[in-house]
Amino acid sequence: MQIEGLIPAIVQDVHTGRVLMLAYVNQKSYDFMLKHGETCFWSRSRGALWHKGATSGNVQKIHAMAFDCDGDTLLIQVEQTGTGACHTGSFSCFGAETGAFYALERVYDQIAARQANPQEKSYTNYLLAQGLDKICKKVGEEATEVVLAAKNNDAAELASEITDLAYHLLVLMFTHGLTVQHLQAELNARHQVKGNLKTANERGEF
Repeated sequence: MQIEGLIPAIVQDVHTGRVLMLAYVNQKSYDFMLKHGETCFWSRSRGALWHKGATSGNVQKIHAMAFDCDGDTLLIQVEQTGTGACHTGSFSCFGAETGAFYALERVYDQIAARQANPQEKSYTNYLLAQGLDKICKKVGEEATEVVLAAKNNDAAELASEITDLAYHLLVLMFTHGLTVQHLQAELNARHQVKGNLKTANERGEF
């Protein structure tokens, strides 16, 4: 498709659907993206191409692109690398995360923070110090508690026990270098969550 002048481009996280930023695209930047598979915009202030992440390292790897029904707005689904999309250091230019996985990400980040900066009487530090066998034992115990709560037909108790299990699973994931993003990607792959966009790879564009 040919682009006349500048059109807005909405950049979206391919895993969560979170809007990361808005920028502008012309034919030159669009052609660059088709060729290289990374986002590139037209900087109105500099009057030049802006390859996102070329200097910061926060490259956006394109998974899919689609024009809207009028052909005057471009949606780009990406895998965001580095610290995020925003020049302020935030992952998104639109503020704090509000997606479905946000609470899990916050807990995971706290686990990582406890590892980096241990605190006295921290249960997380206790688990990490005890090692894999203890963590696996706790996962098993919490899974049993989930089953018992389900058998008791107590929704509030069940929610509480599932939350306890989720925390211990996050600790287990952390010890193996797995992140919430790995979980998101696996769920998306299993259920083929791609939205209504064909990936650029499927179209043979890059």
